[in-house]
Amino acid sequence: MKGRENNMATMREGYIDYAGFKTYYKIFGEQKDNGKLPLIMLHGGPGACHNYLLPYKEIADRYDRQVVFYDQIGCGKSSIPPQDDDFWNYDLWINEFYTVREALGIKECHTFGNSWGGMLEMLLATTNDEGIHSMVLNSSPARVQTWLDEANRLIKYLPEHMQKAIAEAEATGNYETPEAIEASNEYYKRHVFGMYPPYPDFIQDTMDGMGDCYLVMQGASEFVCTGKMRDWDMREKLKTIKVPCMALSGTADEATPYTVKEGVDCIPGCEWVLIPNAVHETHVQAPDECFAAVEDFMERHE
Repeated sequence: MKGRENNMATMREGYIDYAGFKTYYKIFGEQKDNGKLPLIMLHGGPGACHNYLLPYKEIADRYDRQVVFYDQIGCGKSSIPPQDDDFWNYDLWINEFYTVREALGIKECHTFGNSWGGMLEMLLATTNDEGIHSMVLNSSPARVQTWLDEANRLIKYLPEHMQKAIAEAEATGNYETPEAIEASNEYYKRHVFGMYPPYPDFIQDTMDGMGDCYLVMQGASEFVCTGKMRDWDMREKLKTIKVPCMALSGTADEATPYTVKEGVDCIPGCEWVLIPNAVHETHVQAPDECFAAVEDFMERHE
């Protein structure tokens, strides 16, 4: 890997017309004739916005590679007025990805997707993988039911009163009681962010920018899926993927090793970097390991 020291990549931002609204983007670094293709970052949710992935701009600083972030339609700086549920569907986000690429003049690229972002990559790789040289699937499930089964297994390791608080929240739909908040914070500390609130700005900004599309696609919490993704199962389609793929996850991740392995086993030739003790946002606890692993994989697939 070729790195560099003490160089800060330039940043620019703007908006792209999409579906009658505006999609926000933020770019670090320039496209150069250095043999390195741009990296496009796909955030989770749907509806989580890009901010929590911003530490990955370090790849632009360290390795002189352009890194592109954007808020998918319906969240963050790409928020839109309330829409009918029919507005939200997988094709909306697939088409947005290619609209962003075309507007920014990115004919060839690598992608990185965290959680839902990796699920979006699975859709891209099995529908239209044109110009994508490699994909990093960061803590993404091939099958939602496996994710839910594992989440409920992890909940059983919480103190009993917290288990009861989560069960009550799921039964009533009220996740704002002090007991439910305490239980959720403990789960997020153990398996999502690796810390208790107050969160650093790059995480809090994502939580503040969450879009209503999360409720439509996922549901009220990470522990249930009542939305349109409830039947998500890509295992058979993953066997047709031709793009080089690498899974990246942590041993303490809410996307447990069992969840991630289900996808790894289906994708031909898929590599897997499993980081000890890391949670869902692997880069929060192990930034150097994540940046190096992602860059190394991309350099082998330019």
